Amino acid sequence: MSAALNQNQDSRAAVPPEKLNDPAWAWAPYAPDHARPWTLPLAGHLYRRAAFGGSWSQLRQALADGPQRTIDRLLRPDADTAAFNRTIDDYEFSAANTAADELRAWWLRRMLQTTHPLLETMTLFWHNHFAISNARVNNAQLMSRHVRHLRQHALGNFEALLGGLATQPGVFLSLNAPANRAARPNESLPRVLMEQFTLGPGRCAEEDVREAARAFTGCFVLRDELRYFPAEHDTGVKKLLGQQGPFESKDVVRILLEQPATPRWLAGRLYRWFISETSPPADALVKSLAAGFAKDYNVAKLVETILRSNLFFSQAAYRQKIKSPVEFALSIVRPLGGVVGTTRLGADLADLGMDLYQPPTMTGWAGHRYWINRFTLVGRSRLAQALLSSSGPYESKVDPMSAAGRHGQTTPEAASQFLIDLFLQGDVPAEARQAAKATAQTGPGDPGERIRQTCGLIASLPEFHLA
Repeated sequence: MSAALNQNQDSRAAVPPEKLNDPAWAWAPYAPDHARPWTLPLAGHLYRRAAFGGSWSQLRQALADGPQRTIDRLLRPDADTAAFNRTIDDYEFSAANTAADELRAWWLRRMLQTTHPLLETMTLFWHNHFAISNARVNNAQLMSRHVRHLRQHALGNFEALLGGLATQPGVFLSLNAPANRAARPNESLPRVLMEQFTLGPGRCAEEDVREAARAFTGCFVLRDELRYFPAEHDTGVKKLLGQQGPFESKDVVRILLEQPATPRWLAGRLYRWFISETSPPADALVKSLAAGFAKDYNVAKLVETILRSNLFFSQAAYRQKIKSPVEFALSIVRPLGGVVGTTRLGADLADLGMDLYQPPTMTGWAGHRYWINRFTLVGRSRLAQALLSSSGPYESKVDPMSAAGRHGQTTPEAASQFLIDLFLQGDVPAEARQAAKATAQTGPGDPGERIRQTCGLIASLPEFHLA
């Protein structure tokens, strides 16, 4: 795995380090040329990061259309995503009245079938960033309302996203702040609001936390609703991050958004999400991204800048992120056009360390190398085999031989090559290619069974675990 993380891929021309750290070059739109051509591996890279992996038709269309038109479609798909989301919302609303496990299953179904996978990618990003957990809220309806708010603003305005969160009862409950009395201000919510949601660690003093807590006094969660009691609000003057006044909770949000540290922290988080987990970005790169973001807090514009950039399509980003369990599973099922039972899938992903609606800590999932150890690698392999099996819990709903056949690849050898191109765009060592070919041709079982085994072998390669 380490070798795969650190390799310098031949399919991307090397870029001098001074360019990689130059904001003017790094964030300029990538324009393919002879030195840095648009290739199938780069199309696959884009779809892994922005769409949980692409189908063969999507990859071929991307290769023909070029990066900028492909990114246009990912940002603004032609399909009626709003109608699709309304349908899933109705099912999710019903699920929220039963069990959190069913709520989790409907989110996975949405991710599998959505026509706007970038929206779900960003919803997942914010779910990890804010890390509101049903383990602490213990109310599926409030969690449904919370994630729906994340989705509504996932590619919208961060000010609206943050402002809405500051009024959600689920947020108050998750952060152990159900009661905020004038005589006993609760510091839990403002501390996380500052150190995780906006400014980042070490960017505020204890006095700032205490003063922000005074601004939130009067807010109580009663019968699963946030209520405000003026008699319990501290009306005195507060001093917060260099400003002072009789601040209320909405003023805290405003002041935090005015701090230069906020857009920088968020830009750095998105850099890690879309560019690289393996090394921190140069300060100049984050500062440049943050400067544009601070003007209007337009998330879609920031994401678009990253996805279109030279840096995104450079060796500094290619395969520099380990797939989360959710990304790992979806990158098997979505490219093959499968639809599996997501109640079981949600439980299996929880066993691998990613229980949707229940981030493990207030800082979310640690990610990167924490996803991979000898136990989770075995678990991932077993999940891949189960998803691809002709029997068992997923009921043969993912059929790689049929997917290959739909594109005219009907022999075991051709299907093997098709799967390598589909999942890894041919960018694998020769020995891995030969092992896949041998399994497809001479492995046990009929041709369909051998291709399932071949697909499982591909999903076990170190390269497949990388996004």
